[in-house]
Amino acid sequence: MESSELVDWACRLPLPRDRSTPIGCIGTGFIMADCHLPAYRSAGLNIRGIAGRNPERTQQVAGQHGIPNCHKHYSELLDDPDIRLVDIAVPPDAQADVIKEVVKRKHIRGILAQKPLACHLTEAIELVRLCAQHEVTLAVNQNMRFDQSVRAAHKLIHAPSQKQSVIGNPVLATIDMRAIPHWMPWQERQGWLTCRIMSIHHLDTMRYWFGDPERVYASFTKDPRTRFEHTDGIGLYILEYANGLRCQICDDVWTGPAREGSASDIGIRWRIEGTNGLAKGTIGWPSYPDRTPSTIDYSHRETPDWIRPRWEKVWFPDAFIGPMADLMLAMENGKIPSLNGSDNLRTLGLVEACYRSAQEKRAVEIQPLLDEG
Repeated sequence: MESSELVDWACRLPLPRDRSTPIGCIGTGFIMADCHLPAYRSAGLNIRGIAGRNPERTQQVAGQHGIPNCHKHYSELLDDPDIRLVDIAVPPDAQADVIKEVVKRKHIRGILAQKPLACHLTEAIELVRLCAQHEVTLAVNQNMRFDQSVRAAHKLIHAPSQKQSVIGNPVLATIDMRAIPHWMPWQERQGWLTCRIMSIHHLDTMRYWFGDPERVYASFTKDPRTRFEHTDGIGLYILEYANGLRCQICDDVWTGPAREGSASDIGIRWRIEGTNGLAKGTIGWPSYPDRTPSTIDYSHRETPDWIRPRWEKVWFPDAFIGPMADLMLAMENGKIPSLNGSDNLRTLGLVEACYRSAQEKRAVEIQPLLDEG
């Protein structure tokens, strides 16, 4: 695969033909104000209104992004008969109530929800069923799939090089994160930390690259920096696939005392080894707000030298148009979005299996948990 072709595919996200569909946004936090809305504005989407808990903050965000209508409560926004799509960015324990209100409005036909879709798999299954019952298209914002490096890796795994893919049959894949996420205040009341908020990205990325694993082994230890009670601080994961592929994830949110006086070594690196080639890369978001593009390097039997395509686009915020565009394109063409709610249940099932594995200190299969739900 040519380097320029890979860069073009990774960075050029498909957009809907009709970008005038009125969208309502719920939430005014960092993800909405600094990621979703800049990406939507750059793509020329029609943001009709926004609702938030703090009226002053809502007015500020609306003014910053040229949004015409502000609402003190999301129910007011949902009552706007012109709204067709809703973008929800609220804490996980508040999201279910919002979705249950959205589906009562017959004029709203699509929802982009935040991950995790719900605090528990059973609740998520209920929400997916509810949206299907009301014929509302549900997508879940697993936006790491649209990071340029992650998309490029997916293309290498599935694109042919002569008679086989560039990577060939995957043998081993790893994601190694040494970074300090910005934890939100609402996480303290949840009682969990890394797996449902950070690791869910990496677990979903493995699914995006390779499909569903059979089982997972997870081990957690506490993050010394986080003061509130939690079990899932640092997380280690091994995913086992039926074809012999093994995936390993290390989510180290401590990284050593980097904020307490020691030298810092922060970053995210991934690597995929196959029978025909290998690829490795970095994820640039730990440098935010600095614009640090993610990277990819790859080589295969037909081209033994390293190929190092590069781009200027970054995950935060450039790639955040991806999930909304995916939803709008699906609705425009009468199809199911790639980030649809039913598929996301399998990511949540993997997350639930991780918690059970860590608690019971054994490998856990994912499908039985989905069947239980």
